[in-house]
Amino acid sequence: MDVITTHVNADFDCLGAMAGARRLYPDALLVFSGSQEKSMRDFFQKSPVSPLTFTRLKDLDMDRVTRLILVDCQHSSRIGPFAEILDRPGLQVHIYDHHPESHGDIPPTGGIIRACGSSTTIVSLLLEAQGIEISAAEATLMMLGVYEDTGSLVFPSTTVDDYRAASWLLRHGANLNTVADFITQELNAQQVSLLNDLLGALRTVTVNGVEIAIAHASLDRYVGDIAALAHMMRDMENLQVLFLVVGMGDRVHLIARSRIPEVNVGEILRELGGGGHATAASATMKEPMVAQALNRLQEVLERRVNPVRFASDIMSVPVKTIAVDATIAEAREQLTRYNINAMPVVEGTSVVGIVSRNIVEKALYHGLGSVPVSDYMHTEFMRATPATPINRIRDYFVTHNRRFVPVIDDGRLVGAVTRTDLLQLMHPDTCDEELPAFDMARDDVAVRRREIEGRMMKFLSRRIVALLRDLGRVGDELELPVYAVGGFVRDLLLGSETFDIDVTVEGDGILFAEEFARRHGCRTKSHEAFGTAVLIFHDGCKVDVASTRLEYYENPGALPVVERSSLKMDLYRRDFTINTLAVRLNLGAFGTLVDYFGAQRDLQNRSIRVLHNLSFVEDPTRVFRAVRFEQRLGFQIAPHTEHLIRNAVRMEFLKKLGGRRLLNELVLILREKDPARSVERMSSLGLLRYIHPDIHLNDEVRRVLDDTREMLSWYELLYTGRPAEKWVVYFLSLCSHLADAAFLETCSRLAVSEHYRHTLHDARRAGYGALERLDELTRKQQRIMNSTIHGLLKELPSEVVIHLMSRAHREEIRRCISLYVTTLQDVHCLITGDDLLAMGIAPGPVYRTILDLLLAEQLDGELTSREDELRRARQIADTVSR
Repeated sequence: MDVITTHVNADFDCLGAMAGARRLYPDALLVFSGSQEKSMRDFFQKSPVSPLTFTRLKDLDMDRVTRLILVDCQHSSRIGPFAEILDRPGLQVHIYDHHPESHGDIPPTGGIIRACGSSTTIVSLLLEAQGIEISAAEATLMMLGVYEDTGSLVFPSTTVDDYRAASWLLRHGANLNTVADFITQELNAQQVSLLNDLLGALRTVTVNGVEIAIAHASLDRYVGDIAALAHMMRDMENLQVLFLVVGMGDRVHLIARSRIPEVNVGEILRELGGGGHATAASATMKEPMVAQALNRLQEVLERRVNPVRFASDIMSVPVKTIAVDATIAEAREQLTRYNINAMPVVEGTSVVGIVSRNIVEKALYHGLGSVPVSDYMHTEFMRATPATPINRIRDYFVTHNRRFVPVIDDGRLVGAVTRTDLLQLMHPDTCDEELPAFDMARDDVAVRRREIEGRMMKFLSRRIVALLRDLGRVGDELELPVYAVGGFVRDLLLGSETFDIDVTVEGDGILFAEEFARRHGCRTKSHEAFGTAVLIFHDGCKVDVASTRLEYYENPGALPVVERSSLKMDLYRRDFTINTLAVRLNLGAFGTLVDYFGAQRDLQNRSIRVLHNLSFVEDPTRVFRAVRFEQRLGFQIAPHTEHLIRNAVRMEFLKKLGGRRLLNELVLILREKDPARSVERMSSLGLLRYIHPDIHLNDEVRRVLDDTREMLSWYELLYTGRPAEKWVVYFLSLCSHLADAAFLETCSRLAVSEHYRHTLHDARRAGYGALERLDELTRKQQRIMNSTIHGLLKELPSEVVIHLMSRAHREEIRRCISLYVTTLQDVHCLITGDDLLAMGIAPGPVYRTILDLLLAEQLDGELTSREDELRRARQIADTVSR
């Protein structure tokens, strides 16, 4: 028996998610695990007719429950009597919850746990994806859930998914008048009285340098919807963090709201028996007095509130500098090269000034390019130390209208803090999604170490997890920060199978690799010029190791110049935000996620986004990688990023690409699971002409590409023992309409090696000739001898044979080629030249003549045994000798 339930003291999000879950599990019973909030009780009283039928808890036979579907909850302490059956053998537990995965103590066997504004959102989008229709009454119930938990779609925890869910529910008839009646009710007299009491008791405490507002009250009666009072107080008093502690009868209710990353109220109230998001949470404590609850809250705050940040927490290192005698023109060149807006001016090791981009540009406008920067640099500037509190730097930026502060320790420049670094720390959710830049890099976002470790254990083998820990251990011993980076981390967060491990070291990556190899008995291959190395293990497993570095481009399309840099700059040089994630491997911080550029948001939004507007100008190959990742992951290229791609195409930057680099990207695309979709996308973006101007995606080419997928799948299932390069087959299909000369030009454009270029060209031409001959023979409706089929196809590579099946228009031709692949190509003579020699036949060209005739007759069924072949060989030899 299936049962759908939720946490005690259920709210509208519980009700909405249960309504949607009932559509996913049509035979399930709806049961409340305990009480409901007053707003819910009022709803049932005013709306006696409901599209849902609930079973009373006391009428439920717990022994018959085989599958428990939980919505909006992951904690055994919050599901009442249902907690008693969680340990029952064979019980399935499906959870649909919008609180982060690591919050729960109930291990799910199914369902979806994803951070968004409401649990109803998750269920709604699942119904939409499965094409399940709902009634207008159900849509209204579910809209109540979305609106309640997102504050009518304005709470900071609201996501794009919540808007999508609301749109879908509205299309299914959700009644917003009903929603407004129950979500935006006026305060009653009891709530007004409680609000006055809370405002009178409001006080501010400082915990670890963070100001926290706390208000408390005690009542002899129950007052509902305290959460609404919390939002009112927060907005009325402009509070960053607020805790309400309200005693009602034998319970103390806690409501918390936070606008700053230093205070994660979900984690704090979880220690007090509740839970929620980083920005909004609640808890209910049994029996203790308000004073006791306040004391316990204070204890948790002391442990859980992150200390005030210091310059060392967010500064970038190393910092690019310019000499005091450098010219204004040289300053602009460096600012542009490194894509920064300000840099320190140094004399020896001392910082003597700051030069900014706007000053440099104005000086150049006035013809002062040859003047030294010392003439126009800022000489009055703040000199921070690593221990300077962030709030002091913030005040300096505001009062002096500055954007850059050098961090100096014992007379040495050790880092820098930019204005946007500070803004990202204070408001991590306000990053401009479409216009990223280096100084918009954010500090670590709040993804807990435990969640990443859990994903490692779930999606990686024990051996790989142990290897990652070994890498971190060596980093600890060498005092080097070590990170897993890039696609490895992206796939880990997506729950995809991941094999390639890339490791980045803040320091000497080659030294790290050599030391690891010495300790663990593997080999290492180094590349000094790039500061990279490869660890090669006995089983063939490889780990790429690199020093953190930055890249800049001397001109569009050129290969990058590489310099040593910080982790942030190293990640910034990558192609797309989703590939900029890093996970710390050092044992003390193992599993800590680093996300400077909003990669998690883009993973959630399924978006491909570049890091800066000149990304495709500096490296046009990223255009093809954008298409590849979009199609592989099922993501969407972000609108501004697509605009930049089209601009790069319009400006002809892709013409600057060398053939080998273009071929590498094309090969990777054609090796994907379904390259036809990528080719379609490349066509829509105008990219195919850079392979050859005559390549067009017409209906015939589309048909050949689609058939290629089927033919390759068929060929792989045969296990012929003759491997075929998938990308070559798709490449032939893409070029199937090109004339011989144009195909050869395409191979030349892509810098295919001369030998292989002509081999492929000749094989293609011979294959098309064979296809024409087969078409001619099959149209005559006569039986085609097996030897004829074999003779036409035997010299062709497997890739060309598979391509011919895709290109063939008629089933009779495909049957001929299929017969060759499955049967004829494996037929061979049962005798050899040694047998001919033993028969006394003199060696020479006659051997080839005899064996070819024997093979043809065997293919056509005229010879069936070794004896037949020996007899026939003697006859042929006698005939030839005469």
